[in-house]
Amino acid sequence: MCKLSAQDIANYFLTLPDEEAGDSISNLKLQKLCYYAQGFYLAFFNTPLFDDKIEAWQHGPVIKSLYHNYSDRGSMGIPYIEKLDLAIYPKRVRELLKEIYKIYGQYSAWRLRELTHREPPWKEAYEKGATVINRKSMKRHFKTLIIEK
Repeated sequence: MCKLSAQDIANYFLTLPDEEAGDSISNLKLQKLCYYAQGFYLAFFNTPLFDDKIEAWQHGPVIKSLYHNYSDRGSMGIPYIEKLDLAIYPKRVRELLKEIYKIYGQYSAWRLRELTHREPPWKEAYEKGATVINRKSMKRHFKTLIIEK
């Protein structure tokens, strides 16, 4: 299995919006979707989905490289990706990302920002002045959100 990057995860999310319905993903929203993907992946599989660090910025969790890739868009939507090589995404990753988008994609960027501000991983890191959000903290928090069947 090839290693995925945060950009790979972002690209996958950018294939999902329904542009005809006026759905789009801004940089802020994309950051939060990738954060939730990493958190739930840690909780389910005990390993990170991607190696990129997630930082505790003023407006919530941020992956610096993604932020810079899309910062020129401001708060506008990022263009939809029509073609993507899905073969690089294992089935369990595709299923998780679709589920994350189904649950969190319905919310605005600012609503997702508010949600992350209430959650321990960001809060703890930001209040301590830490730059990076601790993965152990993410895993612990997201495990509490999983409903075992």
